[in-house]
Order: sequence, then structure tokens, then C-alpha cells
Amino acid sequence: MRDVSIIGVGETKFGALDESLRELIAEAGNKALKDSGADRGEIESLYFGNYCGDRFVKQGHSSSLAALATGLKYIPTIRTETACSSSSGAFKEAVLGVASGAYDVVMVLGAEKMTNVDTLEATDILAMAGDREFEGIQGLTFPGMFALMAQVYSKKYGIKMEDLRKQLSSVAVKNHRNGYYNPSAHMRKIITLEEAMDSRMIAYPLNLFDCSLISDGAAAAILCPSNMATDYSDDPVDVIGFGHSTDILPLHLREDLSRSKATIIASEKAYKMAGIKPEDIDFTEVHDCFTINELISLEGLGFFDSGRAGEASLNEKTTVDGSIPVNPSGGLKSKGHPVGATGAGQIVESVMQLRGVVEKERRVDDAEICLVHNIGGSAVTCFVHILRRR
Repeated sequence: MRDVSIIGVGETKFGALDESLRELIAEAGNKALKDSGADRGEIESLYFGNYCGDRFVKQGHSSSLAALATGLKYIPTIRTETACSSSSGAFKEAVLGVASGAYDVVMVLGAEKMTNVDTLEATDILAMAGDREFEGIQGLTFPGMFALMAQVYSKKYGIKMEDLRKQLSSVAVKNHRNGYYNPSAHMRKIITLEEAMDSRMIAYPLNLFDCSLISDGAAAAILCPSNMATDYSDDPVDVIGFGHSTDILPLHLREDLSRSKATIIASEKAYKMAGIKPEDIDFTEVHDCFTINELISLEGLGFFDSGRAGEASLNEKTTVDGSIPVNPSGGLKSKGHPVGATGAGQIVESVMQLRGVVEKERRVDDAEICLVHNIGGSAVTCFVHILRRR
């Protein structure tokens, strides 16, 4: 198997956007191509992550639309769908395609246009990523699922609910502060701990500021074998490890809602492939669809002991200047969560951070290695990718 590198990245702004799905795809893909130095005709395959364009914009067969929008004619295209981690699935398959020798230069794209429907319909579409028979039909949506995780977490680790709510709010405060300085972010708004804690209750104990956004957006990356990377780019980023795991779909069949088994397994695989440990990571982009998931994920990734990530967040160990910077992009909480584009957007952010070209207020100085964590559904599917700058 060959080593694989990222030679180009590009993304749109995330938010409630006027552009169509087609236009978002074209913008992100063309930016990545320009950044890579590769010619359009050199792209041999397109991997496209999209959760549910079939319902959000009534567009199926979307990998073919992505090829059309990016001007890629007659090449193999495929769409991956793993809920909120759809474009991380596309990225992993693209890495394998290059590593295997099947292709030399490929494009990964993720996109979602969510704001064409109202909040009620968007909620129903997103609920399809759970177990429809045992959760969706019973009225359990994702805020409720992650609220259940927070309740179990509080009880298992003996954390008073008011203390946990303060810890969760500290996650929101930190991610909003980072997102404020990110020009691509959906919600560029600094909030206080008091504002977060006093915001409207959504599903106990999760408040409004504990929940991610309904966003539009697209992101893309160009990959090639590592030994060819400098032919295209002066600052390629190497993919040194990845892991992928799938937990049990419905919550009621899982052993422990306070832990993410898929995150634990996927990260162990990624660390082993990369030959590193959690303490070797300089920063991480973590899937904070709800603030409780940032805490559970950080513990599953090995950055903090079980039940201790919230205290670490409150003590600012996860800020840009902390011991393990988390979500310098602003995360899903502030940057936004266009579900099919989220994983690819995390990759774009991580590459830009490793190149040292993001805004200084949210830059992790001298970063060499990062970890990207993306889940689908209620932490069912999990992808972990580890990247390193040259």
C-alpha cells in the first residue's frame, strides 16, 4: 500500500446560503483544484459525501451532479452516505483508492444544502439517521438522544447536573470564540458562560447553545501518492493513520451511553497505524454536534480520563493555547454542520492549520500532527483520521 497525501483543499462559507447544492459543489471543488496545482484532467475518480440531498433538495444520483458541477467528465464517481460522517467516509475510501494504486489523483467532496426546508422537516430528515422503528417513529430526535447521553454521563460519573451544564456551556463558549475569528463560520458570535447557561432549554440538560446549527456548505480535498505530492504542492499534508468503526444503531441496545465505543475503536486503529499516542497530537477537530459529544469524544480519543473532559474544558485546557486545542475552527457548534460536508470541512480546516495559514487568533502555533474525528448519527459511525505536515 502506498502512502497518501493531501495536496489541495477548498471550501465554501458555511451558513444559510443563497447558493444551490450545485453551486456549492462547484465552488469547493474548483477551490481545491486551484490549491492543488493539479489539472482537472488529472483527476481520476471523485468520492462524494452527501447525507440526504434526496430529501433536502430532491436530488438523487448526486455523485453525478458533483462530477458535472466540477467539470469532471467520464471518470468513476461514487456517493458515500454515513449520516453526518458521509464525507469522512468518502475521504477514507479515497485514501484507500490511492493507497491501493487504483488511482493517482482523486477528489473528495462533501456537500449539503439543508436550508431549503423548514426546521420541522429538517428535524425529520435528520432523524432518519437513527433507528426509524425504535427511535424516530417514537418521537426521539437527536437533541433527545444526546440529552439521554448527558443524563447517563452525569449519573455514572457523579457530576451534579448543574455542574455538568456549566461544563457543557464552557464547550459552547470556547467553540464560539474560535468560530468568531473564522471567516467561513456560520455563527460568528462570542457568547458568555452565563448566556450559554441561560439559553432556552431544548432537551434537558441541553440548552440552545449546546446544539449545532442547520447549515449549508461544501468542502473538498485533492489526494495523491505521497511520493508525487511535491510535484504539485509546496506544502502537502500526509495522511498517516485512520480508523473506522460502527456502534449499535439504537441507543437502547448499547452497553453504556456515557462512552462512545465506536470512537474508542476507531481512534485505537488510527493511533496504531500512525505509530503515535494521544499525547503526540497537537490539536484536534472533534464532532461537537452537541456539547456533550465533545466531552464523550475527547475521553474516547484518549485525551482525558472518563468523566474528566468537562472539568478540563472549564479549566481552559481545550482552548487554542491549552494543552490539547479542540475545534480551533469553531467546530460544528459555531462553524456549522452541513452534514454531508462536515467531515470534509474538518479536513480542510486541519490542513490549513497545519500549513499555518489560518487567522492568528485561532491558530495553533507550530502544529505538526492533528486528529480529525467525525461521527454519523448518535455516535454510531465514527471515522478518525490523523494528518501530519511535512
